[in-house]
Amino acid sequence: MSNAAEGEIVQFDNVGLRYGTDREVLSNVSFTLFPGGFYFLTGASGAGKTSLFNTISGFYRPSQGSIRFQGQDITRVPAPQRAKLGLGRSFQNIALFRGMTVLDNIKLGRHAHLKTNVLDALLYFGRARREEAELRRDIEERIIDFLEIDHIRHAPVSALPYGLQKRVEMARALAMQPQILMLDEPVAGMNREETEDMARFILDVREEWGVTVLMVEHDMGMVMDLSDHVVVLNFGQVIAQGTPAQVQAVAAKYFGDDQLTVATLLPQPLDAPRARPQLPPGAAIR
Repeated sequence: MSNAAEGEIVQFDNVGLRYGTDREVLSNVSFTLFPGGFYFLTGASGAGKTSLFNTISGFYRPSQGSIRFQGQDITRVPAPQRAKLGLGRSFQNIALFRGMTVLDNIKLGRHAHLKTNVLDALLYFGRARREEAELRRDIEERIIDFLEIDHIRHAPVSALPYGLQKRVEMARALAMQPQILMLDEPVAGMNREETEDMARFILDVREEWGVTVLMVEHDMGMVMDLSDHVVVLNFGQVIAQGTPAQVQAVAAKYFGDDQLTVATLLPQPLDAPRARPQLPPGAAIR
């Protein structure tokens, strides 16, 4: 893994996103990621978390604002180029090739970094064979062993239980050699044991490989236990951000509850009309 440069690694400046001409999904979203940090995006369903992920990774193009990666403006950079720069991600819904083996799915994550041309790949000699051998060795010795999935590396993904499929998807993201690992609800649908295992792996990735982690998650216990910095979205707007303690203090001060939950930070029911939330002045931590 590449060592992240000192200073800001990603900066979002007044990022907005619209679907069509009248549906605003993100509005003036601004925050900064620093190398080696553990960041959580949280909020209720429909708050804009996955849309923000898709904007960061290049699947969506923002309607306003800018995104900078290590000082470079990547607002208009296509998704494959962003992956090559060091933005790796998993998906909320499992996006593996179910007819392929675990190992082959993971190897696809390195595709953006391969130097083999089409002719080399078709004939499979020389550079293509050496690159394939190096890729397989790196994945087997580092990623597969690290995530404890050696026993299933030749199994078809379709034969695996849900929890292991989520682990394979994380392995594919790590194969991209990311400087920022973006995980979209990596423990959703898992039982307690699977959740604890995944949390351990994510912490180890950050501590042992120095990767910056940006994660979408609803589990507020996990958010409070693991994160350095929390960003709370509601209807596409940042309504609070800061350390877990700072965000919890906002909840306690303005909503009379020192046990932070998503509901605490939403001053209206989820089925209410989609009006913008009105927080007291100064509630958002910048």
